[in-house]
Amino acid sequence: MKQKIILAVSVVVGLLAAFLTRTYIASRERAVEEELALLNQKFKKVDVVVTIENLAPGTTLEAEDLRVLAVPENALSSQTIRATPGIEVRLVGRTLATAVERRRPLQWSDIEGGAPTPSGLADQVKREWRAISVSVNGAASVSNMVRPADHVDVLGTFSLPSKTVPGATEMVTRTLLQDVLVLATGQQTAQSLSEGGNYSLVTLEVLPHEAEVLTFAEQMRGRLTLVLRNPKDQTYVKELKDLDFSQIRSDLEALNQQRQKKLK
Repeated sequence: MKQKIILAVSVVVGLLAAFLTRTYIASRERAVEEELALLNQKFKKVDVVVTIENLAPGTTLEAEDLRVLAVPENALSSQTIRATPGIEVRLVGRTLATAVERRRPLQWSDIEGGAPTPSGLADQVKREWRAISVSVNGAASVSNMVRPADHVDVLGTFSLPSKTVPGATEMVTRTLLQDVLVLATGQQTAQSLSEGGNYSLVTLEVLPHEAEVLTFAEQMRGRLTLVLRNPKDQTYVKELKDLDFSQIRSDLEALNQQRQKKLK
């Protein structure tokens, strides 16, 4: 009988020890999980925008200049540019106000004009300039690939009285404006969050007399076409002639020869 009691007590003690051990281990596991959660919260990483090279003030940002890098969130400031959807659209074409070191999180304070604001388009128009919207279709806007902050040339095609056949009309195309800044495509601006999409209106930044030219061109039922150009290319082509079919027929060979020289 005594041995049975001793055995029973031993079993109870063993079970109690196992329970206490398991409880202790569980409490330690919870403590470790809580510590890990605090560490993860403290050193949580988020995606930010960086540049792949050192860039000087005055540099116009291009897509190939930018990369996404994960960094600890607690190391960021309110000015740090996070890699949110559409951020590339808001940065490409913007100008650096300060020097930027490679792989350092890009700050809105590094960008001329700073962070996007909820202000209207009027605040983005430079003094003595104007914003005007013109109608374009997909093909006329490089398959809707023209984006805010791009630079374009504006061509107009018109149906005019023929110079050679009385009573007839002929199509004439000429370059109206060169190196024009695109402020918006549809409702999207360089500072908005939206991405891509189709649009039928493009808003351009022009001088007052240029706004008159574009308005007159549209009133003549002219078809406007945007020609996309590199934002760093500020060349101006002088003495561009009106182009009709007879000139295409007579000048096409010379135009192709000129193109071949440029390619060499």
